[in-house]
Amino acid sequence: QVKLEESGGGSVQAGGSLRISCAVFGSVFGSECIGWFRETPGKEREYVAVRYDGPGETWYADFVKGRSTISRDNAKKTLFLEISSLKHEDTAVYYCAAGFSGGQWYESGLYHYWGQGTQVTVSS
Repeated sequence: QVKLEESGGGSVQAGGSLRISCAVFGSVFGSECIGWFRETPGKEREYVAVRYDGPGETWYADFVKGRSTISRDNAKKTLFLEISSLKHEDTAVYYCAAGFSGGQWYESGLYHYWGQGTQVTVSS
């Protein structure tokens, strides 16, 4: 059984930084494609950053490129996302995703496992 648990969300002022974590339980870590998505009311879930250690690829959405880092601790089976220079527009529920079934890595529908999400609120 696979379970993803996000943590580390909260409230932060614009311009600050935040690191959120995703603990992975079950057999979906390794070199698999795993990433972060976010969702705001009225908008579709969108990808933020995806890491695919098999081929050694990392992708960032344009809105976080240059101010975000996706990383992982393989020993602890934990995925991290750090975003700096936070903006009010970064306010969202952030989800960890795993169990990629192949295809376009930025498509949320291609990930089988999701965490419960962690709220990030950026005040301007």
